Amino acid sequence: MTQNQPGSGPTALRILLGSQLRKLREARNVTREEAGHLIRGSESKISRMELGRVGFKERDVADLLTLYGVIDQQARAAVLDLVATANEPGWWHRFNDVLPTWFQAYVGLEEAAIRIRTYEVQFVPGLLQTKEYARAVVTAGGAGIGAEEIARRVDLRLERQRILDRPDGPVFWAVIDEAALRRPIGGVEVMRAQIEHLIDLMRQERITIQVMPFSYGGHSAEGGAFSILRFPDRDLPDVVYVEQLASALYLDKREDADRYSEVMERLCAVSTTPDETIDLLRAIAYEF
Repeated sequence: MTQNQPGSGPTALRILLGSQLRKLREARNVTREEAGHLIRGSESKISRMELGRVGFKERDVADLLTLYGVIDQQARAAVLDLVATANEPGWWHRFNDVLPTWFQAYVGLEEAAIRIRTYEVQFVPGLLQTKEYARAVVTAGGAGIGAEEIARRVDLRLERQRILDRPDGPVFWAVIDEAALRRPIGGVEVMRAQIEHLIDLMRQERITIQVMPFSYGGHSAEGGAFSILRFPDRDLPDVVYVEQLASALYLDKREDADRYSEVMERLCAVSTTPDETIDLLRAIAYEF
């Protein structure tokens, strides 16, 4: 899963199921061509399945599990139970008209995650934005789009935020560069309200916010923003999401996830503590 996200907009479970099938295949040293032949398909079909670009047929997955040596009935049932669910569209599909195909997968992964760690450089993370701040960000980045589409994009962002209010919602840990907090997006009033909103959010047990201060200078994440998502099933890999201007990378190889996790750990170590974050946010709000 190291390529730009495909245009079909796969659900999170489809991506994770495909990733798990790839790991099982590689563990048995089975080629894509061999797997494709077994299910009356081709090497490219296996590639599309493993990337989550197509739906899954239960018969195909059952045959692949046999080929990959998964004979334990409980283990097989756990995978096969995912097949029907993975083919179901998520709530975000009703926003397909304004949701970039390369971002659809992230929304699904976000829904399935139990922990999201993110580093942001330019903006407050989307899950933490106020409606007014989100509108300002969308408007600035969407030159030429109409008011209706702007409103739809803002509604999508606010809908995504509902996961933080769910009883089973994810732990959300954000490190925000101080520059993002001092850039008056939407104007002084919008920015002041956004910072006050961050202070309020920090009262929630599952939300942690740290700030990478100007005073630290250079740091280990000079490459830019990224997110790391973890899922309930320990057999599923962490997924690193790196957004680009008009596409995104989804990285699920262990070495990639470990590298980004190490960077995140270093960022957390040199950023403000939660108490220091509140003090800094109050100081910035006062300056606006």
